[in-house]
Amino acid sequence: MSAPTVLPVRLVSDTGLDAAGLSPKNRQWAEANGFSGQRGKLLALPDGEGGIEAYVFGIGPEDARPAFVAGLAAAALPPGQYKLEGEVGDHTLASIAFRLGAYRFDRYREAKNVAELVLDERADAAEVDRHVVAATLARDLINTPASDLGPNELEMIVGDFARERYMEIHVTRGEALLAANFPMIHAVGRASAQEPRLIDLSWGDESHPKVTLVGKGVTFDTGGLDIKSAAGMLAMKKDMGGAANVLGLAHAIVSAKLKVRLRVLLPVVENAISGNAFRPSDILHSRKGLTVEIGNTDAEGRLILADALALADEESPDLIVDMATLTGAARVALGPELPALYATDETLAQDLVKTGLTVEDPLWHMPLWGNYDGQLSSKIADINNTGAGGFAGSVTAALFLRRFVSKAKAWVHLDIFGWAPEARPGRPVGATDQAIRAVYGVIRQRYGS
Repeated sequence: MSAPTVLPVRLVSDTGLDAAGLSPKNRQWAEANGFSGQRGKLLALPDGEGGIEAYVFGIGPEDARPAFVAGLAAAALPPGQYKLEGEVGDHTLASIAFRLGAYRFDRYREAKNVAELVLDERADAAEVDRHVVAATLARDLINTPASDLGPNELEMIVGDFARERYMEIHVTRGEALLAANFPMIHAVGRASAQEPRLIDLSWGDESHPKVTLVGKGVTFDTGGLDIKSAAGMLAMKKDMGGAANVLGLAHAIVSAKLKVRLRVLLPVVENAISGNAFRPSDILHSRKGLTVEIGNTDAEGRLILADALALADEESPDLIVDMATLTGAARVALGPELPALYATDETLAQDLVKTGLTVEDPLWHMPLWGNYDGQLSSKIADINNTGAGGFAGSVTAALFLRRFVSKAKAWVHLDIFGWAPEARPGRPVGATDQAIRAVYGVIRQRYGS
């Protein structure tokens, strides 16, 4: 049985047709079909016998060309095997882009064949594989509806994840959360038929620098008693996107054997409605010892994160990174493509932004503006969970979380969206990974492998 044909896909810029190495016949064919390297345009080159010899794919002008443009080619190509040629640039990044551009979520329908990439020897195969696995893991989890991914199911998946990577795992659930002093995780999740829980994973040499990842795991968010509108609830299966992306990042760190002592904390709840749901104006106690007045039950993510962050902070780690689909305010300010980045270390923030741009995983540095801290004041508790006045909602959410971190050498908060409302290079419509490559890149730079 003969091996499947691997067709070349030659990437061509809008000024690169002369240097594309096309035969005179293929050059004439390209011009006759109006192909001049326009971004996103795919053209098959005939072999003269009724078949296809290769493809050319336009990547557009240099000043408007994202590194992930190869992901557009994967989305446009028919099923088959391909190799990248031409103006590829970074073969590792282009290969990641291509494979993620071919991502499809087929759990609930017949799986269809997609374009497959045969890696060039110039690509780092291990890096390509770990980032494709990390992103696919995050996307699959976010795409799965709460009917098949409640707290119970997510715990089972995380348990398998941990065992496959030889990570230690400890789970505190239900009433045990109160005994273990996680009162806000318990309060937010107690109204659900599935118990709230905190999942605690660890990996690596205890002598290495401590890096702790915290991911918001709200498997579905009704808004609680401050119930969301029907339209506002439609995408709320993605409210565990922080946990999903943290798991993807953890996979990349473990796969690369980075020299860190890794801890992963996932507060997992469903923000449901029943007779014992927490209420507006309730006062909740927190692990940190601060009392929190509830201004809105739909600001629940910061409550469960606060208890988890307080736990993470207790061992004074080198770095805490949390990820959460936290505020609509961040989307209003920055849209779906740019996660808001807050950090207590300005140099670290700049490194994350720079690395994010390099690996096509952009982040936008936002201020922990102390003057807004007073918006979180309460007349009867230490703090309110929502800012007064409605201004700077992403900033005040970050300031709320900062109250629960004091011992860590550095803390990073990433207010992500986890969703692509329209297709982008390497990101089909639907659930998407965010911040994994950027954070991984900086951790690798700082701690090595």
